[in-house]
Amino acid sequence: MAGPNRLGELLVREKLISLQQLRRAQDEQKRSGNNLGYTLAKLGYISDGEITNFLSTQYRLPAINLDEYEIEPDVVKLVARDVCEKHRIVPVSRSGSSLIVAMSDPTNLHAIDDIKFLTGYNVEPVVASETAIQSAIDRYYNVGPSYDEVMADFALGEEDIEFGADDDDVNVMELEKASEDAPVVRLVNVLLLNAIRKGASDIHVEPYEKKLRVRYRVDGVLHEEMTPPVKLKSALVSRLKIMSQLDIAERRLPQDGRIKLKLGKGREMDFRVSILPTMWGEKVVLRLLDKSNLQLDMTKLGFDLEPLSHFKWAINQPWGMVLVTGPTGSGKTTTLYSALTELNKPVHNVSTAEDPVEYNLFGINQVQMHDDIGLNFAAALRAFLRQDPDIIMVGEIRDFETAEIAVKAALTGHLVLSTLHTNDAPATISRLLNMGVEPFLITASVNLVLAQRLARRICSDCKKDAEIDLEALRDIGLTEEQLANPQIKKGAGCQTCGGSGYKGRVALYEVMRFTDDLKERVLQGASAAELKAAAIKNGMMTLRMSGIKKVLDGVTTPEEILRVTMAD
Repeated sequence: MAGPNRLGELLVREKLISLQQLRRAQDEQKRSGNNLGYTLAKLGYISDGEITNFLSTQYRLPAINLDEYEIEPDVVKLVARDVCEKHRIVPVSRSGSSLIVAMSDPTNLHAIDDIKFLTGYNVEPVVASETAIQSAIDRYYNVGPSYDEVMADFALGEEDIEFGADDDDVNVMELEKASEDAPVVRLVNVLLLNAIRKGASDIHVEPYEKKLRVRYRVDGVLHEEMTPPVKLKSALVSRLKIMSQLDIAERRLPQDGRIKLKLGKGREMDFRVSILPTMWGEKVVLRLLDKSNLQLDMTKLGFDLEPLSHFKWAINQPWGMVLVTGPTGSGKTTTLYSALTELNKPVHNVSTAEDPVEYNLFGINQVQMHDDIGLNFAAALRAFLRQDPDIIMVGEIRDFETAEIAVKAALTGHLVLSTLHTNDAPATISRLLNMGVEPFLITASVNLVLAQRLARRICSDCKKDAEIDLEALRDIGLTEEQLANPQIKKGAGCQTCGGSGYKGRVALYEVMRFTDDLKERVLQGASAAELKAAAIKNGMMTLRMSGIKKVLDGVTTPEEILRVTMAD
């Protein structure tokens, strides 16, 4: 289809964008795979509405705002999704023997003929942007049934639900049978597919005395998604257990498993499943692991130039230790995997000890921990040292034994990458000292400590200027110089971000290079606060400073920075 190229040429010809902007958008389009109209709007060269109005004027056809238009289900059924995606069209309504169709390129006669042949209707084109058409396709051609459709299959009213039954009386055979009922299977499928569609990182299935609640964690924040009847809790949990090959008869002990879904087009999604017995039944948490969405390019993670250069320097040293620190879910694993991807060369022998192995990386020897048979981080590290390693990654330093072997490995010519749970980079040194590692061993082995958090990004589709509250900006730490002309943005809330104003996340980094000055202070017994003050004096950006920079760059909001960082 000539549409996108023709659109670019027309916009340049009418001087709505420059040739240079078109070239930049086409380069970005090749990288991202998005359509040209969306890319031009995302780069801020022209809005989606301006593109639609321009096309309407150009082709002398009416424009349509698909976001404000409700398409009837019987109209949607007239044209298959693959035809819509192939021609970038969407059927809008019927009028007698005519079918009104929204198109981004009304000159595409091949598309018009195709739809005429498939539907038997005359085609009347109206104009919409490619972005709006794709959004409408995603909205009206959802894969699988909706939650409401599935629940209708149960034909359950509130009067059918009974409370107070003892779960221990449930027969295992009955559980297995109930879990294989078509409506239960469909409900679980909807639950998993909706989570993938919404970009959730975790699914929580939580039983209470009179309620069963399902929540999704999207961009780090939990949202209630659905409340299936409490009568279904045993069947729902049993279905998830069967899918993750766990024991459905065992309902008193925690269990861990894995589900692998094949979604077509070669895409696979892994779910890490954790079952926990609670007072009112078993709670299930599923962690979604989507390798296709794993961002391993360091420049796109959120690093500023100077901290990134320090981090790259540290991971390219022939030996020593690089520590990444932060709470659970702060992106430590992604940062380590991005470092390993950069170091994964034929000349290096790379071994990792992980609990669990989240993503499989070709060329790296990944070992899954099994504490029950004695394979813990310390045991794996000892084994690695007999495997002629160049680079070792330890999932987490939890105790003195692991810390001691990791330090010795770093001192004997190996590069060691690992994580700890501390609040900031300077506190990591205090944590190692508290574990029992000698100060002189820390100063001799540690190259760099990196602390990180994840903040939600402002949705690029509804980003707008925010009202400026100078007092609130002072509270998060902006200087008077930065307050002179702050360009603060926020998300208005749209279909893309589900009304939240946020879509995706960006990492905030605090990178502390272990300089001679800091090493000297550790040997003299300096506190974490003194180390932090010295590191800032040496040019370290704290997590809060990194967050403020992202606010001023229009990437995130002051509220997000307050949520994920502590005041310096």
